[in-house]
Parts: sequence; structure tokens; C-alpha cells
Amino acid sequence: MSPTSELTQKTLTERGFCGFVPFRELPDSNVPTEHGIYVVIRTDTSPPSFLPTSPAGHLKGRDPSVTADKLSDAWVDGATIVYIGKAAGQDGLNQRLAAYRRHGTGLLAGHWGGRYIWQLVDSDALLVAWRPMPEEDASEAEQDLIDEFKELHGGALPFANLRNNGRKVPETDANVG
Repeated sequence: MSPTSELTQKTLTERGFCGFVPFRELPDSNVPTEHGIYVVIRTDTSPPSFLPTSPAGHLKGRDPSVTADKLSDAWVDGATIVYIGKAAGQDGLNQRLAAYRRHGTGLLAGHWGGRYIWQLVDSDALLVAWRPMPEEDASEAEQDLIDEFKELHGGALPFANLRNNGRKVPETDANVG
């Protein structure tokens, strides 16, 4: 998929994303229980400020805090999307986003991915949007959106995506060897 425009709330809405609510409003937002993909967006494109320590919960004894330098290195100037994720398996969007929200409040929640967002001074202003889809499509759709983001932003991943999930190459006679 080649990008046609910047990934904004408007373009995401046109692609079937809904919600666009702050994390604190998720419990009252009728997040679907289906599988799907979700994005976290920061509508303010000014340079961010970072908290010295993360308020997010520790997982298996690991502190989610990282240095301001590490956060600055991960920041993508001008991007509105700060994280792209998926909800597949038995979690569903509702449970996955609830775990992400709980993690940000300091509770043990089993959502370690995307933890950089909680060190943004304005994390309470971030918006969450989701797009339900069949489970088998969620991983592919997540990677398509990450690939599009990377193409728009010189190969950079969204701020809080710490790894590129990558795409499994189908096995053919040409690449067996």
C-alpha cells in the first residue's frame, strides 16, 4: 500500500477507525469486543516534553521508565500517530485497550508494548481509535499501517512502537533453499 496522505484523524476516520477518545474515557466508550487494530494519536504536533519517570506499571520487575534521550531519539517530528497496535486472540479490542489504559495508571496489566506514551507529559490528552476486523486480518492490517507510517516518515517507526513486527514471507520455490 502506498501512502496517499498523512495519517490524521480525518484519514483514519475515512478508513473506518472510530473512537478517538482519551484513555480515561475508554471504560464508557463501548469499545467493541471484536479483534482489530488500534492507534494512539497526539493531536498536538509541537515538540513533546517527557516525564523523568513513567507512571506505568512495572511488569515482571521491569521499570517502564527510559531516559529522556531515548525518548527523544524515538520521537517522530510531525507525526500524529504515536503507537499502532493490534488486538487478536481472545483479548479483543475492549480487553486489550483496557489493559493498556490500566498499565498507564500504574497497575499491573500485561500490556508492555507502547509504554513510551506514558512518559509524555501530555499523555492524558492522547486519543485512542480502533477499527474492528476479523482476527486473521489484524496482524496484516497492523503491519500495513506501520509500513505506511514508515514510508511517510523516512523509515521511522511510530514513537512507542519499539519493534517492527515484520511480515512473514510466503514460502515459494524462489526463496526455498
